[in-house]
Amino acid sequence: MFIHFFYTLREYGLNVSLDEWLCLMDALDRGLAGNSLREFYYLCRNVLVKRESDYDKFDMAFAAFFQSIQSVDELPEELWDWLNQGELERELEDMPEWAKEFDFDTLQKMFRERLEEQKEKHDGGNYWVGTGGTSPFGHGGYNPAGIRVGGAGRHRSAVQIAEERNFRDFRQDNELDTRQFQMAFRKLRQFSTRVDSAKTELDIDETIDATCENAGLLRLVYEKPRKNTVKLLLLMDAGGSMYQHSELCSRLFQALHDSTHLKDLKIYYFHNCVYDYLYTDPSCANGRWIETEWAFRNLDSDYKVILVGDAAMSSYELLSRGGNLDWYVYNKEPGIDWLKKLERHYKNIVWLNPIKKERWGYAWGSRTIALVREVFPMYELTLDGLDAAIQKLLSR
Repeated sequence: MFIHFFYTLREYGLNVSLDEWLCLMDALDRGLAGNSLREFYYLCRNVLVKRESDYDKFDMAFAAFFQSIQSVDELPEELWDWLNQGELERELEDMPEWAKEFDFDTLQKMFRERLEEQKEKHDGGNYWVGTGGTSPFGHGGYNPAGIRVGGAGRHRSAVQIAEERNFRDFRQDNELDTRQFQMAFRKLRQFSTRVDSAKTELDIDETIDATCENAGLLRLVYEKPRKNTVKLLLLMDAGGSMYQHSELCSRLFQALHDSTHLKDLKIYYFHNCVYDYLYTDPSCANGRWIETEWAFRNLDSDYKVILVGDAAMSSYELLSRGGNLDWYVYNKEPGIDWLKKLERHYKNIVWLNPIKKERWGYAWGSRTIALVREVFPMYELTLDGLDAAIQKLLSR
């Protein structure tokens, strides 16, 4: 029963376990869904969704599965057996037979007749235009086939709620804002060391644990302050196909520029691929550069390295001598060889790609994307992707 709904949830990326599914079935057997599809929606979300970042996936799956259901009369018979009890059942029994069938022409005709007959305000009941009750005309009551007159709808369908997708901004595969970048990069603090001094820095996690163990009474826990030991080298692709991602990359740059937990931060630029020179500003103008070999000599292998770019370029730019698009800067070694030099010199290095991962295999430049992925671990420039990249940088 509802096995297709289970598979729909899995198709939309929700990792619903068998235990959770059986828990939902038990909750339905106990009548915890109340008497409406809306309550069923909330019950499913509470039982099956583990993280708020998955709410949007659940909403999309729910809307896709139940999208053809316009009223409670169209529910599957098995679900109706669970939901059709209590107050809703009594309300439906009180309705006129014509009102149980959605016939808009009949409704319009009956509505005009009610307006001619009715001379005063009416609340409750199942006939007059008013508030409450089960009349098909008015607002604030219940009728799955009525015309709302004034007021706000009180019984929005669960599908409408799901289709609003109020939690889309909670998803972890969305583009990042500056604060999300900053929170992700704070994980690099694991490389920092404790200073041999008095415990003056508040330890939030330990304070929470100690307060819980102290029956909720606040108990502050302090730790020795950290000394920044993280050195980061950021190399960013600038210009060309990266223009469309410039706002996202600007947020990443700003987050790192404002970071206070790094011992050293170096930022250089390249266009499509790294060659003999790294540029000191995003214009990639001639003369505004350092030699890449200078970086190898002066920025030791302890630097963590993040390359940011779409890795999409013509094959010759990556594989040929002279592939550099700058007419005045001839590269004697192919770009792929320079990327391999970076990989050999730095122990911890990752590539962040603003192109959606599902498009890497067929987007323009898919061949060069695949070749770059053979050199560096590549991650999508989303919250999940950045978290995975940071974890890779943290590996020893």
